[in-house]
Amino acid sequence: MKDIQNREDIMLLVNSFYTKAIADPLIGHFFTETNFSLEGHIPIMVSFWETVLLGGKSYHGNPMIKHFKLNDNYPMQKQHFERWLILWKETIYENFSGENADEALFRGKSIAQIIDYKVNGERVL
Repeated sequence: MKDIQNREDIMLLVNSFYTKAIADPLIGHFFTETNFSLEGHIPIMVSFWETVLLGGKSYHGNPMIKHFKLNDNYPMQKQHFERWLILWKETIYENFSGENADEALFRGKSIAQIIDYKVNGERVL
């Protein structure tokens, strides 16, 4: 299995992850019961992960603002972050293996911890 090497690989990762997340009984409502637009979100997430994993410069933004707004209407709890991370890990290792795949998991866990801490004030992962 190959490592995450380019934008196309990240597109596969992000699309595969959101397919799982939207269908998931625990976290799917964050995507189906909100004004979430998959068509609008996917390119942003691809740019975000390209910047994080491959050193690209295509992402510009503040992901915390969206999560604060989401949390106001749909509170994010420990089990939501844990499930997100399980799906993220499954998706990575179903499709990739290598240094960047490991980094994607590490960064995903760090990001989940930071978002959880900022919206809930405690570290739960």
